[in-house]
Amino acid sequence: MALSKETERLIADPVPGIQAVPHEDNLRYFDVKIDGPAGCPFEGGKFSLELFLPDEYPMSPPKVRFLTKIYHPNIDKLGRICLDILKDKWSPALQIRTVLLSIQALLSAPNPDDPLATDVAKHYKEDERDAQRVSKEWTEKYAK
Repeated sequence: MALSKETERLIADPVPGIQAVPHEDNLRYFDVKIDGPAGCPFEGGKFSLELFLPDEYPMSPPKVRFLTKIYHPNIDKLGRICLDILKDKWSPALQIRTVLLSIQALLSAPNPDDPLATDVAKHYKEDERDAQRVSKEWTEKYAK
């Protein structure tokens, strides 16, 4: 089964700043921790996410959401993530590690032009410095 090979590789060869551990009782569920990348408002944060592989995986994308509160234009209050490879740009050639790296990159480069949290996107567009300040505050408060 390709799933166990991919899981073994994630554990044996972890992505820097990302930890993904499958649940013992259900190897389709992962507890994920992503370190906020350096040089952005999320730096120093430890963000918890959950990742679930649907039965159709790898033909359909994993379901991923943030459990840690985050002030980001592409992540809504429920932790849902606006990322093309989790939707229409998904390919079975992509893997869990690709998805997690893409989410980590999204933290470094918020895209207020393709928002999920429209109020946050508006703040980022109107006053990026202040929006980044709020993102940093939320990171310090919630992403421990």
